[in-house]
Amino acid sequence: MPATVHGIHHITAIATDAQRNLDFYSGLLGLRLVKRTVNFDDPGTYHLYFGDAEGRPGTILTFFPWRYARRGARGTGQVTATAFAVPAASLGWWHDRLAASHVVREDPRERMGEEVLAFLDPDGLRLELVATDTAAEGGPWSAGPVPTPHAIRGFHSATLALADAAPTAALLTREMGLRRVAEEGARSRFAAGPAEGVGALVDLVARPGEGRGNVAAGSVHHIAWRVAGDTEQEEARAHLEGLGLHVTPVLDRQYFHSIYFREPGGVLFEIATDPPGFGVDEPVEELGSGLRLPPWLEPHRERIERTLPPLGAGRELSAEGA
Repeated sequence: MPATVHGIHHITAIATDAQRNLDFYSGLLGLRLVKRTVNFDDPGTYHLYFGDAEGRPGTILTFFPWRYARRGARGTGQVTATAFAVPAASLGWWHDRLAASHVVREDPRERMGEEVLAFLDPDGLRLELVATDTAAEGGPWSAGPVPTPHAIRGFHSATLALADAAPTAALLTREMGLRRVAEEGARSRFAAGPAEGVGALVDLVARPGEGRGNVAAGSVHHIAWRVAGDTEQEEARAHLEGLGLHVTPVLDRQYFHSIYFREPGGVLFEIATDPPGFGVDEPVEELGSGLRLPPWLEPHRERIERTLPPLGAGRELSAEGA
């Protein structure tokens, strides 16, 4: 691809209750609520963005909280785990914090030379904390409930489960510029960019014979990859169409521009631009402080605000773990 991707831009998942989602990710995990807006295709639904102190690409996990969404099922053709990078010595602290809030979790285990703590959010979304030295380069939200020495720095990686990993691996390496950097059993790891920093990694896990997943509540809706700007995105779009993939037109998401396509294994990919960023409609120090709407929805603000459920601040869920 003429413009290679630079890693993960954001990951978007489906939740049910918006307040519970905010409490978990901001009040327990200590992520900053970077943007409080709506789903531009369904303005009666929130779109909540969580990330680091400045809302940098590579740190952003977003949610569509559809209150009555049915529970999804993990399987092939999905992002089945979203992993965050935390400082190397912090997993014991995190285990205690999650235990204090009765979060469903597994015991830490080693994977590819790093310790991994897996757990579920209230809707069943599989998350992981990976103790890694690369976490040192992130910019945690120091005003949150998690002390800075333990705070999440951004994405470590995402895991894609695939019935046949080979076509997806070929797309990542030949067309998107990623490098295969490690293998462990059925898991292959790929890295974007010259360094393996925050948001640079993706793992493909081959699961032949496993059933197809069902994307609904507790599932990842799509994974977005970073490009530098509009020119690189247009080059990527033309290249992907040349491969015979169906790619959407460029969509204005206010904080980035997006194109979408299905990779060969069925996972919905997005390619998103780094600019203009989350400071386009509010200063960095006020990120997430109020409902932000794009210009084309602003005339409908009163109706949208009446439709949306009340949403307060993220409540601290585990004083014992602080």
